[in-house]
Amino acid sequence: MDQVKTGKFVAECRKGKGLTQARLAEALGITDRAVSKWETGKSMPDASLMLPLCEILGISVNELLSGERIEMENYSKIAEENLLEMKRQQEEHVKLLLTLEYVIGFSCSISFIVLIFVAAYLVKQPLWQGLLIAFAIAEFAVGIHFGMKLEREAGYYECPHCGHRYVPESVPFWFAMHMGRTRYLKCPECGKRGWQRKVLSMD
Repeated sequence: MDQVKTGKFVAECRKGKGLTQARLAEALGITDRAVSKWETGKSMPDASLMLPLCEILGISVNELLSGERIEMENYSKIAEENLLEMKRQQEEHVKLLLTLEYVIGFSCSISFIVLIFVAAYLVKQPLWQGLLIAFAIAEFAVGIHFGMKLEREAGYYECPHCGHRYVPESVPFWFAMHMGRTRYLKCPECGKRGWQRKVLSMD
């Protein structure tokens, strides 16, 4: 999807309806700055705003994503292309989040090791040693917490028995045995336990 093309299309449709950016923003319950960002191609409307925006502008979501009016004979083909592009973008976003998880985990682990080394070998005062160790543990715990949160919420886990894909609940996820991003979890759909692998999308 071309954000600049979509932005120009939104601006054209808005003007065609005789609306200012401020009036469109008011109708959607957002700021005119957000509308301006759409129209200059700096961002896309949130998914929750797409349907009301299209209703106000008199266009379909497919036309919004394409950035142009669509003839009926091309509608199905372009809808499929837009869905594939949205899936690709979603997968890229999930990959980015999972890479960020690795960065957070690696960074907090290195920081933890360095701080423990400093406390053990370079600092002589027990008070400062204790403070450094406490800080190292706290920083490590916070980093692991956010890393694990990213891993749980980015993408889905797939049941090897029924193929169901879902985001697991926090407690089972935290305490599940795991090898990398494959975890031993109970599927909420079929109720069977198994080694479930991380996947990027729902299909």
